[in-house]
Amino acid sequence: MESRRDFVGYGQRPPDITWPGGARLAVNFVLNYEEGSEYSIPDGDGHSDAALSEVAQPRVPRGDRDLGAESMFEYGSRVGFWRLYRLFRDRELPLTVFGCGLALERNPEAARAIAESGWDVVCHGRRWVEHYLLDETTERREIADAYESVHRLTGRPPEGWYCRYAPSTHTRRLLVEHGGFTYDSDAYNDELPYWVWVGDRSHLVVPYSLVTNDAKLVGGPLVTGRAFAEFLVDAFEELALEADIHPRMMSVGMHARLLGHPARTRGLRTFLDHIQGREDAWICGRGELAAHWRTVAPPPPPGEGMTPGVPR
Repeated sequence: MESRRDFVGYGQRPPDITWPGGARLAVNFVLNYEEGSEYSIPDGDGHSDAALSEVAQPRVPRGDRDLGAESMFEYGSRVGFWRLYRLFRDRELPLTVFGCGLALERNPEAARAIAESGWDVVCHGRRWVEHYLLDETTERREIADAYESVHRLTGRPPEGWYCRYAPSTHTRRLLVEHGGFTYDSDAYNDELPYWVWVGDRSHLVVPYSLVTNDAKLVGGPLVTGRAFAEFLVDAFEELALEADIHPRMMSVGMHARLLGHPARTRGLRTFLDHIQGREDAWICGRGELAAHWRTVAPPPPPGEGMTPGVPR
């Protein structure tokens, strides 16, 4: 079986571009809105989801309803979302929402706030489930239903897509087949967008990060908002140091049920204080970033410098 993995990327010759305003570092904040779309017994899944919550290991036997885990997810939509919403709204900062369709359906007030904010929305599935566990027919239907739901609830079509953790071997081809998505973020392998071929069509990938991500705050070494702020500042400053060599992008991943807690939000506020107003950084939405990339680094002609984007 031929490998389609690309271990080279841009190497020492990334596109020598600037972001708007002359910046060489783009910073994108992503709020994963998943609460209400996770696995749950009331939704017929046969188990409760405790991923990215305050318990490292589930305490309720699998197959029994975990009311504690459900309550932690509910905190994200009831409280955490609104704390982060106010923080970015009051600072007039752009934000990208990775939104699950069912989660938005179950909190119409939050969906309206997102719609009215002007923030861009990336489709995060109809539900927060692993697409690599779905058969191709089911995944095709889930993608279409997710697109329709997010479009209807936010009033604008989602341009981007991001799976829970990882796509299936079919996902990217199905996104292109659907026709409504202009990019996906189902990759962690670069600090710049890049183009791939899907069949005979060019497709943009805007990588995401699980490193500069509040998932580090549970089950790991970063247990305080202050430590998370220091971690983000270190990443930002190192990327800023490299600006003379090449441009970069930095994704900051957030979850309302994690970073929406006050002690952790304080760390995010500290990081925002550090970077807001910096002339060397462009704080942007993911859609803006993708659109700018298409302008300054359009896809090369077929066969030149692009990797097939669908694994065999």
